[in-house]
Amino acid sequence: MDERILKWLFDIKLSIDEIESFFDGQPKDFFEYKKNLVLKRAVERNL
Repeated sequence: MDERILKWLFDIKLSIDEIESFFDGQPKDFFEYKKNLVLKRAVERNL
């Protein structure tokens, strides 16, 4: 596989892992997420 594609996929995996870490110990509740501006901005930044 092309090295650029592998790097791109690795970056995606890192972003997914980081987003998952924002929810450690918390339920993934959309309404709670909507109320938390800092969490929303952090997730959006990783997307």
